[in-house]
Amino acid sequence: MTTTVSRRGLMLVLSSPSGAGKTSITRAVLAQDPNLTISVSVTTRAQRPGEVDGTHYRFIDQAAYDAMVTKDELFEHAKVFGNGYGTPRAPVEAALAAGRDVIFDIDWQGTQQLAQKARTDLVSVFVLPPTVEALEQRLRARAQDSDEVIAGRMAKAADEMSHWPEYDYVIVNRDLDASIAQVQAILAAERLRRSRQTGLPDFVRALQDKL
Repeated sequence: MTTTVSRRGLMLVLSSPSGAGKTSITRAVLAQDPNLTISVSVTTRAQRPGEVDGTHYRFIDQAAYDAMVTKDELFEHAKVFGNGYGTPRAPVEAALAAGRDVIFDIDWQGTQQLAQKARTDLVSVFVLPPTVEALEQRLRARAQDSDEVIAGRMAKAADEMSHWPEYDYVIVNRDLDASIAQVQAILAAERLRRSRQTGLPDFVRALQDKL
């Protein structure tokens, strides 16, 4: 009879400057991994065309957001381009305890807060664009933002990229398929980390008892 080794879930965070590809990578990895669930952030920003409330974000007003911050119901929260973003705490903690992994598409501010509260559960990946020109091209290809907004995102990119040393892993997104495979490799290795396999002592003991 085969005994399954129980495991605590992990938090896989992907961060990048806007347009570098973290959201595309996140969606692809999520779609291909049945044990992975996405953390749906709350935000006060306006809903964009094609976005679904409760799937891409939970869109809430400022009063509701402020109440969640006050009640410590957010694992992390940050203000980005004038809008509030945050990760609801309860569903993440429930998933980790059940051995499910949670993937996050958040910025460096949120990653710092997660590291302060749950460093042992955190695996962080920073995604860099191959060139500045590619970054701007990807932002324009989304056709979601005005020229003014794109200029603001480009201006902020240098500051965002300065936080790469704070991450466990860094990948350069030259090719989307290759970047997806790299993140999947990171996830596979981190799942095997000894400290996360909470059932390993009992499993090894059972093996030893039969020798």
